[in-house]
Amino acid sequence: MEPRSGCPINAAVEVLGDRWSLLVLRDVIFGDRRYFRALLTGSIEGIASNILADRLVRLVEAGILKRGTAARGQRAQYSLTEAGIQTLPIIYALGNWGLDWRSGTAELRSRQQLMRDEGPAFIEELMDELRTRHLGAPPKPHDGPGPFERLDAAYAAAADQHAD
Repeated sequence: MEPRSGCPINAAVEVLGDRWSLLVLRDVIFGDRRYFRALLTGSIEGIASNILADRLVRLVEAGILKRGTAARGQRAQYSLTEAGIQTLPIIYALGNWGLDWRSGTAELRSRQQLMRDEGPAFIEELMDELRTRHLGAPPKPHDGPGPFERLDAAYAAAADQHAD
């Protein structure tokens, strides 16, 4: 897919510039949703099945996701490519803007706040974990809980606090 111009911002926006593509990537990255049905039913924004199917095709064609082969009657699994993993800093930057300028629920904001508080090293750790999950890279050692466990704990703590 050739971009309309040679501008790198345009080239990125043509692939990532609609809201659904970024939300699908968010759900693959943070929700570990790798199958069509999980992405469809797990979308808190309520993505329509035809929109999801279209965005998955676009993201595969752009080299952001890879669609695994599925035998008849089996579901195809989607995996991030290295280009897909490299979208994490973009999603992180958008989330930081959202923390500063938009409202939201404490639970959903808690993960972004943790990433901001932990800083760039945490984003690198997340990217390494995504390489392990999606590309089969060997896991990198770390002390204590991994990045996704820490994100889940932040969400659970915010949900518990909100329930009180």
